[in-house]
Amino acid sequence: MFGILVSAFNSVLTWFLTQVVIKFVVFTAFFLIVSAFTAVLVSLLPSASSIDPAFAALDSGTAFFLNALAFPFGVSALLAAYATRFIIRRIPVIG
Repeated sequence: MFGILVSAFNSVLTWFLTQVVIKFVVFTAFFLIVSAFTAVLVSLLPSASSIDPAFAALDSGTAFFLNALAFPFGVSALLAAYATRFIIRRIPVIG
């Protein structure tokens, strides 16, 4: 009876170490690497101050409709989605 319990404990421990712990370490490393690369990429991107003169050149009618259609939010959401897709596709296990 004791041998069966030891065998069951060893199999559960082996599963836990190979499936849970190793995956936790690997995905934590992926998270830290992606976080570091994201910080570097954000520092290389142009700031929003370079976009302001382009919107200042629009006439009032165009600016009204762009604001009514939530164009600034849409552009920022689209760029964030593309950046996230780019970063996720660079992860070897997922992409």
